[in-house]
Amino acid sequence: MLTKPQLDDQAVWKQRCRAPVIAGTLIAPANPTCGLAVSNATGTFQIYAWDVPSGTLRQLTERPTGIIAAELSGDGRYVYYLDDQQGNEVGHFARIPFENGTPKDLTPDLPPYSSFTFSSSGSGSHFGFMAADSDGYHCYSIETGTNGDIGARRRLFHSAKIAFGPCYSFDGTVAVVATTERAGTLQYNLLAFETATGRQIAELWDGPGTSLEFSGFAPRPGDLRLAGTSNRTGDKRPFIWDLQTLTRRDIACSSLTGEVIPVDWSPDGARLLFCHFAQAVQQLYLYDVSTGSLTPLRHPGGTYASFPRSGTYFHPNGEIFAQWQDGAHPPQVIALDGETGTKIRTVLSAGKVFPSRAWTSISFASSDGQMIQGWLGLPEGPGPFPTILHTHGGPESVITEAYGPLSQAWMDHGFAFLTINYRGSTTFGREFQEKIRGNVGHWEMEDVAAARHWLVREGIAHPDQIFLTGWSYGGYNTLMGLGKWPELWAGGMAGIAISDWAMMYEDAADTLKGWVVTMFGGTPQEKPEQYRLSSPITYAEHVRSPVLIIQGRHDTRTPARPIEVYEQKLKSLGKSVEVHWYNAGHTGAGTEQDIQHVELMLKFVCRVLGMPKT
Repeated sequence: MLTKPQLDDQAVWKQRCRAPVIAGTLIAPANPTCGLAVSNATGTFQIYAWDVPSGTLRQLTERPTGIIAAELSGDGRYVYYLDDQQGNEVGHFARIPFENGTPKDLTPDLPPYSSFTFSSSGSGSHFGFMAADSDGYHCYSIETGTNGDIGARRRLFHSAKIAFGPCYSFDGTVAVVATTERAGTLQYNLLAFETATGRQIAELWDGPGTSLEFSGFAPRPGDLRLAGTSNRTGDKRPFIWDLQTLTRRDIACSSLTGEVIPVDWSPDGARLLFCHFAQAVQQLYLYDVSTGSLTPLRHPGGTYASFPRSGTYFHPNGEIFAQWQDGAHPPQVIALDGETGTKIRTVLSAGKVFPSRAWTSISFASSDGQMIQGWLGLPEGPGPFPTILHTHGGPESVITEAYGPLSQAWMDHGFAFLTINYRGSTTFGREFQEKIRGNVGHWEMEDVAAARHWLVREGIAHPDQIFLTGWSYGGYNTLMGLGKWPELWAGGMAGIAISDWAMMYEDAADTLKGWVVTMFGGTPQEKPEQYRLSSPITYAEHVRSPVLIIQGRHDTRTPARPIEVYEQKLKSLGKSVEVHWYNAGHTGAGTEQDIQHVELMLKFVCRVLGMPKT
């Protein structure tokens, strides 16, 4: 039954939001007693030094807008992060001693840059990063001596097109970069460089229309085997590229349907840990490199962090450390048996577990017959219900069975909640992921509209009480849906959204400019009509239902100006729109700010539905 907003400080949904989580961990390959953790125990995400044997965490940073991305040197002596201003993701890389101390700028001579990728070699001998500026993408490698000196910086690679890396061999002698130089879209080939000289020593490419990604090198000195994935079969499949012999071994995993991603090497380099995705459900496997055998692990259900070298990885003691969550349990680190996958213990705990409602996997056909997967949560009682239709950010991401305080808050108040993996999402195959490229905003909207029709057809949603929502690219989907399918929605709630792609291109950080070009197949000057057709502001006059937008003032991924212009246009057309600003970037609002955002949304839907606010 629909209820009035529960706004008192002890409301269960607020307590779920305040439950501390472990957002990521890693351990130093050359010194596994030292680890790194990212947690919001203080209310904002900060970096913690992790004494692995004792399990104690010691806070290293205290940044007002928080920090979620950091790297531990392979020897455990230093922590690296991008030192930006108010969460704008533009600045210089800095490092701080693991034992605490003063942060040191690693590139004081360079102008500020934006960057999404950085890494340390397993031995700790090198640190590298990709910096984006107006000239393109630059991959730098810095020697980091055992005495703490910061050595020579070498630019290994430069391109006007988007690139990621570097990925180092354990001893730092070789670095691999992923670049889109051979493609006009987000399809990568791999380049290998000798770090001492900067000389390119090899390239791996599977031909037009394909994409390769690196996962990581075997964690042993002198071992130049790199694990990665190729999508040339249509689904991501693992391979091993040996840069010592310049040979490649593809791992078919023919018994598995879906995508398979290598996430870590065992310390002796004899096994690989795979994460298999099938319809947004994960299963971990062990792969024996010598025999080719593939063994499923009997781990708890839920979501396992699947990014390489951190999140889910081998521990030298034989266990597998996994960053895990499910619908009822906040993200935390658990230990799995290294042979069977059964849970042994909790390594780093999260906050208190509150009663939650389960998600159920559902599927429906979109307008062209493509099946779309989603997760449905229902409140108590019979339907139809007022309903929240959510789309994730990215778009290259996937929603799995995860801890969702926001979805639970809606169900607490009598709403059904559906989140969908629309076209553009990962793990559903190459064609599914790449379908939206060059025609941004079309197939996503077809899938969103089909989800809405499914909700009504199944008797789940009241047709006049369906709200569209999402953050980042999900915020873009929200504004786009309100304009392209105006008759379908009671209202829309967009967070850190995109309203005008051309304006976003002008104002965004340089990392994002390259991404936008690859998504559209050209710049706004080269593809003006497509940028216009893909922008929510184009459809502003069609918007019928009230709009709520929550936006960060210092965001360089989804900048402020396009939203200011969108708001002005809606108001000039007599539309109902309200915009709330907060002083942070794309991430880092903090727990209490997140709670305020949920309150804004709850009050908004109450006004739209004519319910009392309190």
